[in-house]
Amino acid sequence: GMVIAVGAGRIDDKGQRVVPEVKVGEKVIYASYAGTEFKNDGTKLLILKESDILAILE
Repeated sequence: GMVIAVGAGRIDDKGQRVVPEVKVGEKVIYASYAGTEFKNDGTKLLILKESDILAILE
């Protein structure tokens, strides 16, 4: 899938923000049953946790 948006990141156990490794525009492979599907203006989208991303394609 193509990454179209990325959040600010998660907060670790020490209270520090962990910046996501994935960036907008990158192509990723994710687990088959991962994420939450929804439609926006007729386009099917998927919200994923970064831990569900298996690979970032170059």
